[in-house]
Amino acid sequence: MVRLCAIAAVIILCSSSQSVHCDVTIRSPTPNTVPEWDLGDLYPSPDSEALASDLREAKILCLAFAEDYKDKLQRIAERPDGANEIARAIERYDRIIDRIGRIYSYAKLTYSGDISDPIRSKFYQDIQERYTTAATFVAFFPGELNKLDAALLQRLISDPLLTKWRPWLRYLRMDAPYQLSPELEQLFQDKSLTSQNGWRRLFDQTIASLRFTVAGQEQGLDATLGLLQDSDEITRRSAYEAIAAGLSKNMNVFVLVTNMLAKDKAISDDWRKFSDSASSRHLANHLQGEVVANLVAYVRESYPRLAHRYYGLKAGWLRKDKLDYSDVNAPLPFIPRRQFSWSEAREVVLTTFGSFSPEMGKIASRFFEENWIDASTRPGKESGAFSFPVVPSSHPYILLNYRGRPRDVVTLGHEVGHGVHQYLAAANGALMATTPVTLAETAAAFSETLVFRGLLKKADDKNQRRALLAVRVEHGLNAILRQVALYSFEQEVHRRRADGELTEKDLGDVWLRIQKELLGPSVRLEEEHRNFWAYIPQFIHSPFYVYSYAFGNCLGYSLSHAYEINPEEFPEKYLNFLRAGGTQDYDELLCAVRRGHHR
Repeated sequence: MVRLCAIAAVIILCSSSQSVHCDVTIRSPTPNTVPEWDLGDLYPSPDSEALASDLREAKILCLAFAEDYKDKLQRIAERPDGANEIARAIERYDRIIDRIGRIYSYAKLTYSGDISDPIRSKFYQDIQERYTTAATFVAFFPGELNKLDAALLQRLISDPLLTKWRPWLRYLRMDAPYQLSPELEQLFQDKSLTSQNGWRRLFDQTIASLRFTVAGQEQGLDATLGLLQDSDEITRRSAYEAIAAGLSKNMNVFVLVTNMLAKDKAISDDWRKFSDSASSRHLANHLQGEVVANLVAYVRESYPRLAHRYYGLKAGWLRKDKLDYSDVNAPLPFIPRRQFSWSEAREVVLTTFGSFSPEMGKIASRFFEENWIDASTRPGKESGAFSFPVVPSSHPYILLNYRGRPRDVVTLGHEVGHGVHQYLAAANGALMATTPVTLAETAAAFSETLVFRGLLKKADDKNQRRALLAVRVEHGLNAILRQVALYSFEQEVHRRRADGELTEKDLGDVWLRIQKELLGPSVRLEEEHRNFWAYIPQFIHSPFYVYSYAFGNCLGYSLSHAYEINPEEFPEKYLNFLRAGGTQDYDELLCAVRRGHHR
């Protein structure tokens, strides 16, 4: 276990194809043009014959797998050659997930390019419905493996023929206490379309439809949030007020979605016998709840000496007795803002990655050279940033909204760090390439540190370095302290939802209290801030994901320190850490990558 003081569905889809056409524009960028990705490595278009063919083949693969193995694993495992047969079954299962995951990934990425487009939305929903229908053909497999007698399964796991799959089987076994009957598992999966996925789609479309007018210019949420970092105080304030007003007009939707998803999760958790609402996330992260509780307690104790102190200093720099919330992420005054062209951002990322490891730099360059990145800002595009792993037989894709700020360059490094991690881990196959999000965020946080150092080297003068350091400090506050505050908000919302539906006032009261605890006496929080919880997508799409940012950033900083101590040996150890994917626990991986260093 790493001490806190040391570190500061199976995607199945099959059916006959239905014709659908989406206008997916691809731009081949010049070095200074912000790029849009080329999804042609997956399929030429949503109505292509290649996609239709894969849909047909997926159905054949799924049905054949079910015919060969459903209700037969116990008998197969008991045979003298049982280990060999089970190994072959897992290999087939792995290939099916890879093949079918390509289709789902294409639908997801197409949709992300313009959430507001009803044609793309229909395409994505149709794909989700098909995979949910088809999942019944292969969803039995993990559950049936878990139902094997413990001694028999242990014998199989110990067999050399299953050495490759041992980590997956071990992690699969951790799910056994929370597994339901096959019929209930199927019901939960079938109902997810009209429960979880339906509410999430409503949230996404509501967010995508929001428009805010600032200084006479209408724009979406992501662009307006970006104005909270503008150097002009009036612009920041106008953006803040526009966001507050826009959220307030839609609070009936956000409150309803939050209540329904919290109740839906409570029902699932109750059936699966999880001890609390965050337990399923801890299980997925291969973490003990006590580790997360210790992290949260330690970070919350640091609010006064880090967040409160920093914002007190910043109020002085801005010559205010208190900061308004619209000032919290404002740039330092009297320092001209440095803008980075796409070409400059690309150079910083590739230079810093390549200096750390030529192999890492070479992989990163493919994202830029082969149009695996969508960085343009446009109406309807999904807000925020992500690196989507797709499937091991393909490659990751990155989405972000690039505006040329230093923060955007660091975000680019973050997502390319994810992408390199996913690329290297792909060799483990579909079942073992995916890591817990805590480890995924560790790799991204370490990459951010590399890129920030690259930015610092390019700084022209002392004031520019001061401005960058302020950005870095604020990133740490947002990535660790703020994420723990968001986790605390989620915990209380889910806990209170057990006693009945929460009103807009209930949610706003919890939000304001927790934000005041985080930000301290030097930040003024007005009543209009009470609805700012509503736009945070992790609450909707990935409950309790947010603490992974804090966990990963702490570990990322720790690895950065290890690199400083031993810059010659560390890079190869770190790349081995990335290559491991989901085959090892975080403590095993960190012991290997930090071996020879003080903990």
